[in-house]
Amino acid sequence: MSAKAVEEPTKKITRDDIEAKLQELRSDVDARAEAAKTPAIAFVVGAAVLTVVLAYWLGRRRGKKRQMVLEIRRI
Repeated sequence: MSAKAVEEPTKKITRDDIEAKLQELRSDVDARAEAAKTPAIAFVVGAAVLTVVLAYWLGRRRGKKRQMVLEIRRI
């Protein structure tokens, strides 16, 4: 492994340079977040619907198991 010399920049970094770079990074992050938002919302809605349907189904099943059977005979 060879050690590389770090070059000293001849131009000083200004506040405008930092703000421009941060704005560029922010626009990239915003674009990625917007692209990921739609599938994430769809996944959350699907999971919520699945949870409600599963709770309903398990509740009906439990209710059928514990339901009392009453026979009335006419004499």
